[in-house]
Amino acid sequence: MRVLFIFLDGIGLGENNFETNPFARAKMPNLNRLLEGRTLLIEAAPFHGKLASLVAVDPAVGVSGLPQSATGQAILLTGKNIPAELGYHYGPKPNPEVAAYLNDDTLFSNFVKAGRRTTLLNAYPPRYFDGIDSGKRLYSSIPLAVTNAGIPLFKHDELLAGHALSADFTGEGWRTMLGFIEAPVMNPAQAGRKLGELAQQYDFSLFEYWASDYAGHKQQMDEAIRLMEAFDGVLGGLVEFWDDGLILVTSDHGNMEDMSTRRHTDANVPALVIGDEAARREFTRDMKDLTDIAPAIWKTVMS
Repeated sequence: MRVLFIFLDGIGLGENNFETNPFARAKMPNLNRLLEGRTLLIEAAPFHGKLASLVAVDPAVGVSGLPQSATGQAILLTGKNIPAELGYHYGPKPNPEVAAYLNDDTLFSNFVKAGRRTTLLNAYPPRYFDGIDSGKRLYSSIPLAVTNAGIPLFKHDELLAGHALSADFTGEGWRTMLGFIEAPVMNPAQAGRKLGELAQQYDFSLFEYWASDYAGHKQQMDEAIRLMEAFDGVLGGLVEFWDDGLILVTSDHGNMEDMSTRRHTDANVPALVIGDEAARREFTRDMKDLTDIAPAIWKTVMS
């Protein structure tokens, strides 16, 4: 069974607080429908319904300190309790100790070895590769694991050809921020259908969305609401298109759910799973922390 993993950076399950939590404000009818009137709040999990399941997942994995991006994302890709082995959380980009875990025993590398089709669905602009090649930019955990598995990252040409999506889903940022006036632009629902179309070509695919973490660090409530309402449109288009496999939406640490701070939080993160009910229940069975995600993905895809 195929799995599409949508990684939303910096999304925790927070309180139903209108002042601090954009999920208490944002209009997300597609998510509400999936969760039968609920939204991504701490009080909503655990939940198993006709269309979706939601469980709360611990990103701290028993290690003191606030969870961080490099180690959190590395856990999601390996199933290993890397902070416990190292003795610390680390981020945002992997240091050599974290990077060592992302060489040859990640979901991407193991699926390649098993002959499964796998990819990262994001397209990256030329200046990203210029930064990597010059040494001025470091890979974050997810693209590092992808490239270490021998999978090329999608570039400008693949975006134009419709083989990948921009980091903002819709492509608007490639035009307004990067200056690529020829970049295709979609509304959120169209982007969701495109995401589903691309994911159907792979056994395991991942899409990385980092704007949520950025809005949390900047304490931009209005922007966070806008982003999540746009994501809800993507989710609606995706679910409308999707008919085979599981969709997983989860995160590496809390942040955007509490706009009272610029820092990460100690909140549990959501694991939202969409698809066949029996498969969802098996996927989330005994799921407690981030180390449980990768084994569940592997088991589902290899079954």
